[in-house]
Amino acid sequence: LRARLLSMNILLIGANSAIATAVARLYASDGHSLFLVGRDLEKLETLRDDLTVRGARGVALVELDITHTARHTELIERAHTALGTIELAIICHGLLPDQEKCERDFTALQASLDVNVISTLSLLVELGKYFEIQGKGSLAVITSVAGDRGRRSNYVYGASKSMISTFLEGLRGRLHDSGVNVIDIRPGLVDSPMTRELKKGPLFSTPERVARCIVKGIKKNRTTLYAPAYWRFVMLVVKAIPQRLFKRLRF
Repeated sequence: LRARLLSMNILLIGANSAIATAVARLYASDGHSLFLVGRDLEKLETLRDDLTVRGARGVALVELDITHTARHTELIERAHTALGTIELAIICHGLLPDQEKCERDFTALQASLDVNVISTLSLLVELGKYFEIQGKGSLAVITSVAGDRGRRSNYVYGASKSMISTFLEGLRGRLHDSGVNVIDIRPGLVDSPMTRELKKGPLFSTPERVARCIVKGIKKNRTTLYAPAYWRFVMLVVKAIPQRLFKRLRF
């Protein structure tokens, strides 16, 4: 009975990503209910079965290309119907664009923005309205430490995440009086399918470690959450580098 009383209803968008899957498994093990959203129905169904075995109170799902923004209102309605109420929404989808291609081809740049910016902003508009009316709940978005400063090697990706972080900061202020917490989750380098082409180093973390940081941070009602926490100090150093030096760095 106690576990049932403490159970949360969670909307997880981009559920097939490595970090989202790890987060879902942690919440399932604690007996929460989940509504999964992703593009690959077969993977979603496999994840649903896995989460059920792990102890999820209930798991519903919907297949959706998240760039179809016209369907976002319907998506929130379906999640609300399935869960009864949405207490926590986590937006996890995104892609790591080809920086060099985006530098040469605006079409490629625009396609990356459709995924990383436009679709996320659309979801935030819908979820912002939902939580404001509800008067409670938590809304979390996975951004990135890349948004803290524009590095020459990935400024397209970084600019996308920076815009979302800025939007979240304003949304947090707007929803504060409604009792809604808005969380900006900024992972560092993560060993996942998204980074398969990158050379791995000592700063890389696992999706499971990042997921533990996320679940813990959400529980504590954090606002800006670096995952793992050491990235806060790494980025303090990066942001302190003077521009006259920073623009010469090749990283």
